[in-house]
Amino acid sequence: MEIQNQPVGETAVLDIAGKVTIGYDAQMRDAIEEASGAGAQNILLNMSRVSKLDSSGVGELVAAHNRIKDRGGRLLLVALPNRLATVLQITNLMGVLEIYENIEEALTALDVSEE
Repeated sequence: MEIQNQPVGETAVLDIAGKVTIGYDAQMRDAIEEASGAGAQNILLNMSRVSKLDSSGVGELVAAHNRIKDRGGRLLLVALPNRLATVLQITNLMGVLEIYENIEEALTALDVSEE
């Protein structure tokens, strides 16, 4: 898994690439915690380059959503490939997790402008 952090104000944009599966999901969790620890209130996960999402990865997304929400922030998923969107539909998480077409749309939802 490859993760890049691009801060935008109090929001971290994490570009996730590769698998979000058992054995790899801890890398995403660590990156989210690192961004939160560095002061990011909100986390945007750019999922456009994620090749696989299993139940462990789904569980980590839900756990991250809950942790960030408990801290007063928001977790937003961006650019979901169709196969990932299908997994989230099957698990009834499309209405639970915030999902946006692109980073600009998500930043607008947060009322944050890129600088």
